[in-house]
Amino acid sequence: MKQYGATGEAKTVVETPHLRLTYSASDTHLSPGGTATLILDIDLKPGMHVYAPGVTGGYIPIDWQSSESKGWIWGPVSYPASHNLRLEAIHETVPVYERHLRLVRDFTVGQQQEFAPLLGPDGTLTVEGAFRYQACDAKECYTPRGIPLKWNFRMDQLDSQRAPSELQRKIKPAP
Repeated sequence: MKQYGATGEAKTVVETPHLRLTYSASDTHLSPGGTATLILDIDLKPGMHVYAPGVTGGYIPIDWQSSESKGWIWGPVSYPASHNLRLEAIHETVPVYERHLRLVRDFTVGQQQEFAPLLGPDGTLTVEGAFRYQACDAKECYTPRGIPLKWNFRMDQLDSQRAPSELQRKIKPAP
């Protein structure tokens, strides 16, 4: 997914006046200790840009916020390289994204006792977050927005049954 740009399962699409956000996960089934890669594909409308992390001067950069819990761990967000845009009207140069960008982030669930209290009645673990941005075009910057994100994972049990005796490795006695 990270290397070849594959898309995830169970895609959700959200349209705003400024962009189209498609979010998904590499897997919809996880086991205790399992990891999924979460993906945000953002397609900005023509003429729009958003600010990259690290921008200064009061501009609001994009931000992927995630719910915290003892039941899981978030990896860092992987941001693509931005490019500098010259804002002639105010004589500033700022790092931005235009057209398309993809953000990826790993999500790892803990052990059964850590996430079990968070499971829904159907055994599903729901993880929430938000994508926050401020879009601008050549004439104006629009009100900052947040898009809620929600992933549902079916939690599988670990196989704790021992292998049949005939498949088990036998320890040979020392000579």
